[in-house]
Amino acid sequence: MTSSIVFIHPPVVRPCEPPAGIAKLAGALSQHGSKPLVVDANVEGLLGFLQTPISPQDTWTRRACRHLSNHLASLRSWKGYRRHDDYTRAVQDVNRVVQVAAQARGVQLSLGNYQDKELSPTKSQDLIRAAEKPEASPFYPYFRDRLRELLEKEQPSIAGLSLNYLTQALTTFAIIGFLRREYPRLMCFLGGGLVTSWMRRPGWTNPFGGWIDHLVAGPGERTLLSLMGIDGGKGEGHPGEPSGPCYDSFPLESYLAPGLILPYSASSGCYWSQCAFCPERAEGNPYVPTPPEKVITDLRLLADRHKPVLIHLVDNAVSPALMKKLAESPPQIPWYGFTRITRHLSDFDFCLALRKSGCVMLKLGLESGDQGVLDALQKGVDLGVASSVLKSLKRAGIATYVYLLFGTPPESLEEARATLGFVAKHHDLIDFLNVAIFNLPVYGPETARLETKTFYEGDLSLYVDFDHPRGWSRKLVRQFLDKEFKRHPAIAAILRRDPPVFTSNHAPFFVMAREKDPDQRFDSESLRTC
Repeated sequence: MTSSIVFIHPPVVRPCEPPAGIAKLAGALSQHGSKPLVVDANVEGLLGFLQTPISPQDTWTRRACRHLSNHLASLRSWKGYRRHDDYTRAVQDVNRVVQVAAQARGVQLSLGNYQDKELSPTKSQDLIRAAEKPEASPFYPYFRDRLRELLEKEQPSIAGLSLNYLTQALTTFAIIGFLRREYPRLMCFLGGGLVTSWMRRPGWTNPFGGWIDHLVAGPGERTLLSLMGIDGGKGEGHPGEPSGPCYDSFPLESYLAPGLILPYSASSGCYWSQCAFCPERAEGNPYVPTPPEKVITDLRLLADRHKPVLIHLVDNAVSPALMKKLAESPPQIPWYGFTRITRHLSDFDFCLALRKSGCVMLKLGLESGDQGVLDALQKGVDLGVASSVLKSLKRAGIATYVYLLFGTPPESLEEARATLGFVAKHHDLIDFLNVAIFNLPVYGPETARLETKTFYEGDLSLYVDFDHPRGWSRKLVRQFLDKEFKRHPAIAAILRRDPPVFTSNHAPFFVMAREKDPDQRFDSESLRTC
């Protein structure tokens, strides 16, 4: 039986788990009796790069090539996550092989990034140039052979590509150019988070006419079903019932993780959606949650089918309602996700219930350790509550990955030092840190009140530079972070624990590897004996 559609996940993103968006689209089709083809060109293309013959010219590269197979095996086993130094060497050596192989083709490439010396992913004309000359892509030999074989055998009528990050953009358009040149009758549609942000900009006009048949903003299930001639209100499930993701066609053994990380999206948009400079609010993306009962049913079915070692809840923020349901009806598989700092997490009994449900780590958007900054940004976060949350999570045995954001308009050096003080005071309660510098979105009500100037050149740029109202420029922010914040002994110790390249995607494995028997099923009974 041939399929009428093929989904393509282009390079480059971290090759540690399947793409949640395509899995959701595949699930929507599967619910209506159609089985799509799936090509994870990201993990396949990067692994293919690692087999590129190179002539090492330095000791590091020679060592990395010599131990490459052992490093890949290590990153796919629990052994690789028991000693941070061994893990770091494995990741850096694998990354080195990718970088050197790419240098021979004149590009900058790593396990999580791709930059071209001549083309910019924020310029539509450069993306069109990538489409016009697909053979210039470093991934061209891979996707030419892979797609030719697949398309000529299966003969689908539609190709859907998912573009979420700038690091994917040039390769995405190179693939589109190849498809247009060799399979002109194939209908192409393009969606994903980055495409949504482009299309929701005020005054948006499509610069890609003739290359892409359909651009899709937001969740693509309805558009996809319409293109396939399927009535979205009918199917094997109940009318209107959201479909769960489908991972049957993904190369589940290929990812760099000690087992399958199963990403699951329980909502689109953000349930809070009140923060200043919030892209979800600026883009008008509504909050649409999947009923918690449906989430639990999906997770248990997926766990039984695929036996993942970890569930990744990829929501902008896991809602309190869903966390309560997870605590009441554990999926019996370790899980983690991003959540807001709210009062319910300061309740130790609730945190303990989450831990027993399988929660190994929560990513927390603290942003600032100054209450005035948090209030000005409308974060809805109270620092006293944040302190209690960190204490309760630590006591319950749930690791924390805390996100900080420096250089926002209401911040100055004084407030940045308050953040340093908060983190230092709570250093023993924080397992991992993400430290970022604020980027001003190109549009939104808050942006209109600031003096702006070009940041990234290009008609597709999502950010602009601005004159900071308190003189706290990006240069000064970097100096503070490099010379003061990151050099504080307690904070430096936290930063050293961050997994290189894979960061929060692999951080839960270091937590899990500390368990007595990480290869055993992670359930309530094992938690009680830890």
